[in-house]
Amino acid sequence: MLVKIALPKGRLLEPTSAMLQKAGWGLDEYDKKARSYHLKSQKFPSTAVKVFNEKDIPIQVAVGNYDLGVCGLDWVEELLVKYPNSAIVKIKNLGYGAGTLFVAASQWGELTALAQIKASDRNIRIASEYPNLAEAFALRNRLGRFSVFPVWGGADVYPPENAELVLVSGTEAELKGCGMVPVSRFLSFGALLIANRTSWETEDLGQIVASLGDGVGGEVAPAEKCVLYSRLPEIDDDTLRLALPDGHQQPPTLELLSKAGIKINDYPSPTGNRRPQVQLDGVVAKVIRPQDMPLQVANGNFDLAITGKDWLKEHLYQFPSSPVKEIVDLKFGWVRLVAVVSPKLAVDDASGLRRFCAGRAAPLRLASEYVNIADRYARDNRLGHYRVVPTWGATEAFLPDDADVLIENTQTGQTITRHNLKIIDTLFESTACLVGNTGIDFSSRRGKRARSVIDSLRRAVEG
Repeated sequence: MLVKIALPKGRLLEPTSAMLQKAGWGLDEYDKKARSYHLKSQKFPSTAVKVFNEKDIPIQVAVGNYDLGVCGLDWVEELLVKYPNSAIVKIKNLGYGAGTLFVAASQWGELTALAQIKASDRNIRIASEYPNLAEAFALRNRLGRFSVFPVWGGADVYPPENAELVLVSGTEAELKGCGMVPVSRFLSFGALLIANRTSWETEDLGQIVASLGDGVGGEVAPAEKCVLYSRLPEIDDDTLRLALPDGHQQPPTLELLSKAGIKINDYPSPTGNRRPQVQLDGVVAKVIRPQDMPLQVANGNFDLAITGKDWLKEHLYQFPSSPVKEIVDLKFGWVRLVAVVSPKLAVDDASGLRRFCAGRAAPLRLASEYVNIADRYARDNRLGHYRVVPTWGATEAFLPDDADVLIENTQTGQTITRHNLKIIDTLFESTACLVGNTGIDFSSRRGKRARSVIDSLRRAVEG
């Protein structure tokens, strides 16, 4: 019997590795420098171990792709609150990775207590990486009107201008340290061993589970820190709101802004500040994830944003009438969106993939962070019966066992080659771009400020 086990990368990787070393599993390659997602246990040779983004593990276990998994209770509950009949069994608390989910508000906001929020007749906007749990909080507290904004991270920057509340992990001290007021302690969590219900009831998993003993691992990597802002910028109807990207796109973004004559202080920020100061009158900026920008611009939370064409297209495939459009191609951050398969699959192009699909009864599985682009690719290429598997990164781990095709971005293709995978198609090329809300009135004061920024960036790109 082959037992399939899903282990986490990210914050739980090192303590989970320490726990498994203590248990004598012999997973020598399971560390933060690991370049392979497929591992073998010396102690349990009849197991197949694979490394995933932690958020993906509850889903993979629930659908039966894996018999056992290690992840945080927070991500298990995020799945179960929406799909309560999911086939997950909580086996044991592993004794590390402790944390708390808080609902919090900005200390500068008008609503900073739960009683105020419940009594308010305004639409309560909640930003979170945990959208299902955020909705559960709103329903549990019978909020009259609310909207949940799913984000990829950095939720703490959204209040008070773009959201009244966030649902985030941390401690009360950490929240207060970044200008947040705890409104409600929502969920205490830690690392958890979970099992697929069918596997738990029909397979002999006792020896593997027993080997973990008390389960205690090592220290958890520190979480992403937020920053206390000494004051919030004054924003009125004339203020232009600009969203800037976090992560690896910050240096080329800063270089372009500098070339355009737009000076920004503390970006990139060594302290994690997500509110850099723009040296332009009437312009404020926030640093958010590029994945979140098209939706945030469409919702009117920002007027302009620097994101990628890939994320704009992903958004527009889902919302074709969305009021957001590309304004300037910024000519950096070039990647290709590609279709990737295992070399074991005798397919070399999209037409070959179509023939492969025609000869099988099971649905084709496409794994991607770009779920709407993957869906469009399958429909445009007439791939027949298919299923899109949403992922949160580490997509290469899904082939060939848990997906047939990846829709992935790549610059050089080296990562794909390193994982012994092959590219069979290029969907399109993507670069960074300036996007804007189609409702901007360029005759207004805010619109004139937007036009000035647009023209400055266009000249910098063309110059």
